[in-house]
Amino acid sequence: MTFQSTPAATVPDTTRCVIARATPRTGENSHLKTLVEELARNVRAEPGNISFEVYAEESGALVMIERYRDDAAFQMHLDQPHTKQFNAALEEIATGGGSSVSEVTLLEGPRTSKSGIRGIDHIGLTVPDIEEASRFFADAFGAVTLYDVLPKDADPMAGEGPEAELGLSKGAKIVHMRLMRLGKGPCLELFQMENADQADPARLQDRGLTHFGVYVDDIDAALDAFTKAGGEPLKGPHPLANNEDAEGNAGIYGRTPWGMLIELLTYPGGISYPAEAAAARWTPRR
Repeated sequence: MTFQSTPAATVPDTTRCVIARATPRTGENSHLKTLVEELARNVRAEPGNISFEVYAEESGALVMIERYRDDAAFQMHLDQPHTKQFNAALEEIATGGGSSVSEVTLLEGPRTSKSGIRGIDHIGLTVPDIEEASRFFADAFGAVTLYDVLPKDADPMAGEGPEAELGLSKGAKIVHMRLMRLGKGPCLELFQMENADQADPARLQDRGLTHFGVYVDDIDAALDAFTKAGGEPLKGPHPLANNEDAEGNAGIYGRTPWGMLIELLTYPGGISYPAEAAAARWTPRR
């Protein structure tokens, strides 16, 4: 993309946010889409990139909303070979020979964390067998495997180091670790252990992390997939409670094949927020 400097915007936490728009020449829609998809994969891997989202307009134009850690990270992005290759390709396939780029200001929203704290990155789950758990999450929710942090055929994580760093009991071994992506929320980090005393999965009444909730658009269809994948639903679906009780809102708990609690919920009727609410609830986008 060809970047033309505009008056500097003051962005909270020094982040740099830009919107780029590329319009394909006649017959180049598919080519442009392929190029942008490739660029998105490369940019998201840049250490200074926070997010890179792509939207399509009815005209065929593609809009890219990009956020970078700071000015230096954005400049590093502009200097990347994949960025330069993309810009060079646009000269041939984009109207005007490039993309239009505007810098925007991210307005400060309600504070829900300290400065520098973004949010939950992942949820750690210990399962009996990672391959079986991965199949369940894929079949029930469409989750995808990103990579194995510790492949099954690698040397286990064990000994004094992991015991002290991770709080493992003496002799416990981590034999497999995997990271999975489930929709627009935190990733799932799966652990498989050997030679370790293990408690039963937590119930809702137990202390500590008891479950995670998955937002669904069609709770009956999601429940059917959950059950077919081997999950065991509890009673429901049932209405949500109090501020969350509205037409179409519902939830149901179920257990995975290894007994862990997961909640399916939907609230298309919205949430009734009290006047003193500090912020709106975070909801995964469709």
